[in-house]
Amino acid sequence: MGKEWILNIATNRWGYNKKKYVGPVAEWIREASPKNLEEWKERYYEKLLEKLKSEGVDLTPDEYLENLGQKLYVKISEVLQSEISEITQEDCISYIKELVLNRTYEGYRTEIDTIYGQLADYLGVEIRPAPDEWDRLYNVDFYIEVDGKYIGLQIKPITYKHTSNIHKWEDILKRTHEKFKSEFGGSVFIVFSIKEKDKKVIYNKEIVEEIRKEIERLKGEQGK
Repeated sequence: MGKEWILNIATNRWGYNKKKYVGPVAEWIREASPKNLEEWKERYYEKLLEKLKSEGVDLTPDEYLENLGQKLYVKISEVLQSEISEITQEDCISYIKELVLNRTYEGYRTEIDTIYGQLADYLGVEIRPAPDEWDRLYNVDFYIEVDGKYIGLQIKPITYKHTSNIHKWEDILKRTHEKFKSEFGGSVFIVFSIKEKDKKVIYNKEIVEEIRKEIERLKGEQGK
């Protein structure tokens, strides 16, 4: 397992699995529709030979792949090994601390400062992360408490609208969000995010007013 992990890391790092080196294999195998491994090997070698000839490489497919493997070995045995030997215990300690402290906090602040942070500012209310159980049962990411009742919020990138089988997902969300409302009193609102420059912003800004009206509705029910 460890050996395969190293091979995979190195291959990805130096791009030896990219079409520049091995050709557009995903495209080629779809074109070939092979019935077995031998048929795929035969078709792949044909395609690879055409590629090599067009690039002026005077090698057979077997020779070329062997050469690629040799290059990978040099990268692992020379470059990676040299880099690993330079890592100290202090580097590892510093990295772990950086990971769990600095980067975790930076990620948290980024989240705070983006979508639900913007919503909290617009609405002037506290927005809290939903319990894991709510995420699983009701598809709710955050919530607003209003006099013992709850409004659910789900944040999704605008690209979600282009998801395959979107209607199926919308039906699932509708059912779970209706269940949330029946149990907790408030509606669930889907807030779409979009990236503008280097910052995520609310795409469907009209949702802010809808949430505000729901807050007022729940407050009104409490006063009755």
